[in-house]
Amino acid sequence: MDYGLTETQTMIRDVCRKIAVEKLKPIRAHYDEANEFPHEVLKIFAQADICGLYIEEKYGGMGGGVMDLTVGVEELSKVCSGIALSMAATALGTFPIILFGTEAQKQKYLPLIASGQSLAAFGLTEANAGSDAGAIATTAARDGDYYVINGTKQWITNGGEADIYSIVVKTDKAKGARGASAFIVEKGTPGFTFGKKENKMGIRASATRELVFQDCRVHKDQMLGKEGMGFIVAMKTFDQSRPGVAAQALGIAAGALEEAVKYSRERKQFGKPVCSFQGVQFMLADMATQVEAARTLVYHAARYIDSGAKDISKISAMAKLYASDTAMKVTTDAVQIFGGYGYMKEYPVEKMMRDAKITQIYEGTNQIQREVIGLNLIKEAASGRL
Repeated sequence: MDYGLTETQTMIRDVCRKIAVEKLKPIRAHYDEANEFPHEVLKIFAQADICGLYIEEKYGGMGGGVMDLTVGVEELSKVCSGIALSMAATALGTFPIILFGTEAQKQKYLPLIASGQSLAAFGLTEANAGSDAGAIATTAARDGDYYVINGTKQWITNGGEADIYSIVVKTDKAKGARGASAFIVEKGTPGFTFGKKENKMGIRASATRELVFQDCRVHKDQMLGKEGMGFIVAMKTFDQSRPGVAAQALGIAAGALEEAVKYSRERKQFGKPVCSFQGVQFMLADMATQVEAARTLVYHAARYIDSGAKDISKISAMAKLYASDTAMKVTTDAVQIFGGYGYMKEYPVEKMMRDAKITQIYEGTNQIQREVIGLNLIKEAASGRL
């Protein structure tokens, strides 16, 4: 289908597809099995100038938006979403700076990210604060021109590998969610260390670690926005970043569909290819329809965000919800079409199915996405805009 990509977006798609097929495909199984972070591959991303797709040109980026990021992440994720996540997670850590950073902060950090010299990460989740973001317990106490941070962030993508961290902490515990503030913390800051690397079911080429803060002193100039705006920083960031998760899920689903169609033409049973059986054809038809529907919704959400619209929470949540549910459904069906071979690690759909699951969980579980969508529908009805 013609999705009306611009010339630049078509170039991004083609470049990322070439990288995925030529560079990621031969090594994806190794990085998955070894649970190893792909440092060498990230150099290829930097050389291809795709690290700053969504960053303004004046900061060294390509000047695109969420749609450009979506196109790139989708293509890379068709082959290996774990490796692609290094770029998508960096965007998650970068959006708070783009949205709420001062000019000095942007000048300092965005060129490093756009060039691929530095990765970024976002730290909100804690052991007792996942979907309930207002329950964060990590604190930042004011001490003159500094804030002293204590606490732990959990399950942070790019944790330990990133150089730049956008984190949300409590500066006033008495105010609940309104007492949260956001800061930029650099790797190497005294008192800022990392926990063990998590051993995950999927996206194993991506690093996930705890962020540990023990009397970590951060200057007030590192605050994003104003004190008490941390929850707003987090929610506005997710509105921008969720299409990136949706693009990852979309790529996984599209990649699994491609593998299933190819295998169904090669695999023979009862003397003919399994694609000749109506039962398999119906499965492939449903998978293809779901992928196209997801792509349409994800692209629409990305473009709507790039248009400058303010009411983006609902469509952003819809894109993440539908694409990730589609990824889980399509990869499960792909494994079924492969039969016993699909359950073996020698074939890529087994990995795709494992990778798909996390897209229904991180950056807000799909249950939370449904709540966001429902609450927005109720608000729209009350205001007469539905």
